[in-house]
Amino acid sequence: MLIDFHTHIFPDKVAAGAIKSLKQGMVNAGNPVYNEHSDGTLYGLKRIMRETGVDKSVILPIATKERHTDSINAFAKKVRCDEVEPFATVYPLGTNVTDTMERIAEDGFKGIKIHHEFQMLDVDSKQSIQVLKKAEQLGLIVVIHAGSDVGFAGPVRCTPKKIHNILGEVSGNNIIAAHLGGFDMWDDVMRYLVGTPIYMDTAFLSLFIDRDVYRQIIKEHGSDKIIFGSDNPWENPADTLSALKELELSKEEFENITYRNATKLLNLT
Repeated sequence: MLIDFHTHIFPDKVAAGAIKSLKQGMVNAGNPVYNEHSDGTLYGLKRIMRETGVDKSVILPIATKERHTDSINAFAKKVRCDEVEPFATVYPLGTNVTDTMERIAEDGFKGIKIHHEFQMLDVDSKQSIQVLKKAEQLGLIVVIHAGSDVGFAGPVRCTPKKIHNILGEVSGNNIIAAHLGGFDMWDDVMRYLVGTPIYMDTAFLSLFIDRDVYRQIIKEHGSDKIIFGSDNPWENPADTLSALKELELSKEEFENITYRNATKLLNLT
């Protein structure tokens, strides 16, 4: 079984424009432009899933404006099916955060995504911590973008150190720090996050991380705290899986990462 805990899709009518805008962000940040592996639609996601043997995908929407939150969550709820587990979005700088999060829980969502770069606040800010506390109270999983982002020049708003700062406010047991805890900040991941209750995912790593570093973080943090995620459409799940296989993990470690941890978090049978 294979569960991809980190994917993105958009409504059909805006998918092409969203992909184009995200690639322009890479240009504006002075980074290489990474091409998409699907068209950013639900159909494209399911095609990649069939081709790569992914049994279930979690989609992670992001509202960059408060007024978009309800429509994005309505779309996410609409695409829920056996193969797709949508998370919801919340805008941490909004005026109705608590009400929005309570509706998210009532609507059956199992988690939310926060992207502190896109949403323009630090992970250890008052508003962010308010959301994290409420999510823990409601039993919601929280996936956060961690480390630098190829679409932003900086400063980085969700560093491993800043994530560590929130552990005095929340337990961290329901938080997944994407991109192995801090994209392109591996030394700080080792220093501040390894050994904490925070989960990490494997999204968008195959082209960037040294395999010895990758293996060391998994070994020292524990495979029971690592979640398979691709960042589709920006990385093909087959490439994510191939990079993971190169680490020569034990069967138990590999199965923990590819489906057991996700099964537990999502309460799947």
